[in-house]
Amino acid sequence: MLNFDAGKLARGAMKELQKAEKLGGSVGEVAKNVAQGVKTVEALSDLSEKIPEPAVEMLRKLIAEAMKLAGASQGRNEALNDCIKKAQVLLDGGDFSMESVTKLTAELRSFMKDAPEETNGGQETVSRAAVKESTAAAQSAPAPARAQAAEVQFSDVESGAYYYDAVQWAVQEGIASGTSDTTFSPDQNCTRAQTISFLWRAAGSPAPKGQNNPFTDVAEGVYYYNAVLWAAENGIVSGTAFQPDTAVTRAQLSTFLYRNAGSPAVKGGSAFDDVPSDAYFSQAVAWVAEQGITSGTGERTFSPDTVCTRGQIVTFLYRAKK
Repeated sequence: MLNFDAGKLARGAMKELQKAEKLGGSVGEVAKNVAQGVKTVEALSDLSEKIPEPAVEMLRKLIAEAMKLAGASQGRNEALNDCIKKAQVLLDGGDFSMESVTKLTAELRSFMKDAPEETNGGQETVSRAAVKESTAAAQSAPAPARAQAAEVQFSDVESGAYYYDAVQWAVQEGIASGTSDTTFSPDQNCTRAQTISFLWRAAGSPAPKGQNNPFTDVAEGVYYYNAVLWAAENGIVSGTAFQPDTAVTRAQLSTFLYRNAGSPAVKGGSAFDDVPSDAYFSQAVAWVAEQGITSGTGERTFSPDTVCTRGQIVTFLYRAKK
């Protein structure tokens, strides 16, 4: 674990990033804070052990600041957005090895080497020259993550598995990542936070329109924060408690997909004996069956309360996108 001084350094970096965020600093200030955060992560990466939670939380804040910088750009900075997406996938995958964080740090650093400008009477903008140079640097630099995505190989994902194509698609599109360099863990249960994050990324990781957070158990700065805000704005989730760490069920997943599609009308009710017509998920289940996303767990059973695995989640998403 971290010694006292390194832990203090990580907490200090988080505090500075949070302070800049609360003060609504300019893009130039944001960039400087991001650069400082990068230096802190690099310092931590010299340690031989895996990064503990304080540094991970600090990294999440760093990503949040980078998202602000990307959002302030007058043009669409695709390279920076791709970098942010890879960072989010890394955090969601849970692989916090020193090597992975060092790679991520190096990529973020390439975008933050030129501080953005303030123009137009204090309006936050990003220097077009800086964006162009950062994008060119990212495109010319080696991209091992993209090269590996072209031929995904996990020891626990066999070519004949029902979720094989879905896993390939999810990883290549930056929707999900492996739980390690060699495993995807398709049979591992998926939480509500992870599921909404997958759905959000499949939709292109759109920025939420506002910062109204209706949930008391979703803290600002967590990796799924923007995904949950986006889902709430679009009526995919509701309530005052999101229960991010609770495993998602087949009924909930079907409902998320159905609402994301705009809650379209279905021809008939559910054909499953274990799906009551007055259940909140009745129309959603009928829709996913109608769309060929799932045929249930038996001839007339859907198993709505059964917990979903990572393999099932990406498969549902893959079929919903086709």
